[in-house]
Amino acid sequence: MVATFSAPFTPLEAALTALRERGYAVLTPESVAELCGGPLAELEALTPSWDDLPPDEYLRDGGRYRRRRHSCFVVDGPRIAQAPHRAHWQSLDYNALHGGMERWFEPIRPDIAGRPVWVRLLGALGERFSAVRPAQPWYVEAHQFRIDTSDGIGRPTPEGAHRDGVDFVAVFIVGRHGIKGGETRVFEANGPNGQRFTLDAPWSVLLLDDTRMIHESTPIQPLDATGHRDTLVLTYRSGAFQGEDAQT
Repeated sequence: MVATFSAPFTPLEAALTALRERGYAVLTPESVAELCGGPLAELEALTPSWDDLPPDEYLRDGGRYRRRRHSCFVVDGPRIAQAPHRAHWQSLDYNALHGGMERWFEPIRPDIAGRPVWVRLLGALGERFSAVRPAQPWYVEAHQFRIDTSDGIGRPTPEGAHRDGVDFVAVFIVGRHGIKGGETRVFEANGPNGQRFTLDAPWSVLLLDDTRMIHESTPIQPLDATGHRDTLVLTYRSGAFQGEDAQT
């Protein structure tokens, strides 16, 4: 039997304080819905789109366990616009396994990226992050992930414990089906403190100050033939998308 640790949920009104003081906050699905200014059902209506993710063809560990879509947005106060489709790029400093190369993924479907709840979610997070570290506009990369257990094991973070090279990260659990594992671990980049827990409530979220915190998710193993874990990862970066400022 594997012990699991409950997520340390933070009330929505205390989330900014938690981000400022300890570098992360964990919100319930109900708090996320409140943040978006609508019912939780609007977020849940996005969930079926995770059944339509193409395979990730860039895994350097030889695995076949990851599917994903990727799109970019610019959040400038109330103005939110989808950016022209671009490659996902990270430096080797932040991703020793997949850094240093352009990875082109299929974009998030227009019927998902154009929904009001999606736009409100991007804007609401941008507003909160700007209250912690003033910056506008935010250059946002959105990743839909499915990690499955068709190989016997699935690795949500094959690069290991890491930072993403951005200002803030939001990691939403969209669903867990027929798996064990997938524990979230977050700890200070320059300190002794850390925490581990299992994020399992659909549309709960971990908010991270990526300049201060390192994070990872442990591998998943199947409990049945359909085992998989779905997440939405949103990264917020000031100045430019990753790769733009490195090439200028």
